[in-house]
Amino acid sequence: MPDPIIRIHNLHTRYGRREVLKGVNLDIYPFETLAILGRSGCGKSTLLRHLIGLQKPTEGEIYLKGMNMATASEEERNLILKRIGMLFQSSALFNSMSVSDNVSLPLVEHTPLEPSTIRIMARMKLDLVGLAGFEDFMPSQLSGGMKKRAALARALAMDPEVLFFDEPSAGLDPIVAVGIDHLILKLKKAFKITIVVVTHELASVFVIADRIALLHDGEVIFIGTKEQMKRSEDARVKQFLERRPDEEEIDRDQYLNTLVS
Repeated sequence: MPDPIIRIHNLHTRYGRREVLKGVNLDIYPFETLAILGRSGCGKSTLLRHLIGLQKPTEGEIYLKGMNMATASEEERNLILKRIGMLFQSSALFNSMSVSDNVSLPLVEHTPLEPSTIRIMARMKLDLVGLAGFEDFMPSQLSGGMKKRAALARALAMDPEVLFFDEPSAGLDPIVAVGIDHLILKLKKAFKITIVVVTHELASVFVIADRIALLHDGEVIFIGTKEQMKRSEDARVKQFLERRPDEEEIDRDQYLNTLVS
């Protein structure tokens, strides 16, 4: 195996007395698509915030291209973060800016390129995600799926080595969601980048993922391929795959007393 492009070691996160991540260990390799799965409240979003440098862990290390993000200086972190792209769940487009200006923003902020060159590069990225001709539209004029594509074009603006997705199918109808899945596959093939997808959509994961990490109650309880996941004998993995609710013990006498009272 090649050296991991991202290495997470003994990661703990606490909010007051509540421990959200409980010693997470995870390696992410170059050019793979890793899906991080888990039910609501399991720690997926917290883990993603650590990976993109928005939050420091309570304990443990996160190495991105060999740099410890928890101890790196702000200058070092900013240099490495320029090599990643992020597609937020809400798309996070600036409503006061055109689609082209949204896509151009990273290039304007972080490169010395001429405005004419930046405009050409923005058009290229929009064409790549199927939005050619929408450069002058405002975000309010786009559908939900088109906003996701515009935000993806912005995430690709700096030609990142690692691309992060937060619930890429959230709020989309099934047909548009499948289109986003196939776009992710297209990007991986075209750019040879590492992709990390945080989601709870099993159908999407089985289309795009090379490996899957399943989080449960702040711990990674499974890491492997789709086929390995389907063969897992872990009851928690089976429950997630079969979409079974938690079984609750009901005290019959207490329930009847509650009804009578």
